[in-house]
Amino acid sequence: MDLKKTLQKEDYKMNYQHYDLIADLFDYPDAKYPDRVKNVTGYLKDNYPKASEPLDAFLKLLPEENVDEMQELFTRSFDVQSVTTLDVGYVLFGDDYKRGELLSNLMKEHNKVKNNCGTELADHLPNILRLLARLKDKELAVEMVKEIIFPAVKKMIGEFSPDRLETKKESYKKHYKTLIEVSENKETLYVYTLMALDTVFCADFILTEKKQNKPTSDFIKSVVGEMKIENQFNDRG
Repeated sequence: MDLKKTLQKEDYKMNYQHYDLIADLFDYPDAKYPDRVKNVTGYLKDNYPKASEPLDAFLKLLPEENVDEMQELFTRSFDVQSVTTLDVGYVLFGDDYKRGELLSNLMKEHNKVKNNCGTELADHLPNILRLLARLKDKELAVEMVKEIIFPAVKKMIGEFSPDRLETKKESYKKHYKTLIEVSENKETLYVYTLMALDTVFCADFILTEKKQNKPTSDFIKSVVGEMKIENQFNDRG
């Protein structure tokens, strides 16, 4: 089957370069971070108006003039004693060997398009988004989003729910002497960036509850198969 005709028939976008810009939302903040967020917000207002709404809320809460506080909020969300993590493979598989397989395959794709992962691993969300912007294999791009990145982002968003946050707080109090304290209205600040990404994915990849086509990439087939096994095991538990 002709991939281009298939994608046109389903009305997928063929250009994913905007994910290179959106990746800036998930980089560790510095003094120029608010300006990068505003650039993303401006792009989304023109191209994905619904996706820009969460970022408007994000900017209202972001302490733009205080780099230390921005970094603390990022750390509280994604790093030390974190609400969630930006490492997609860890979100899906934890420390299981299956994450290692995912990292290996992702690294091959990064190398093919010369996408520099810097000091982070191959499954770090900003790295994967920048890979998505550079992939020449559009079929792989579609499958990667539908089967790997989008499910992980959904799980990340779920970790910001009030009940999950409260459970994590109780766990931290038991295991750590100190807990990074943040104001209640900023505790879920970064969920807005994930919600914006979620909205763009839904628009670009026609993500609905309908049954999706089976993956064709061996790399994606392997990951999907492992995820099904994992879900079945969890259901039984």
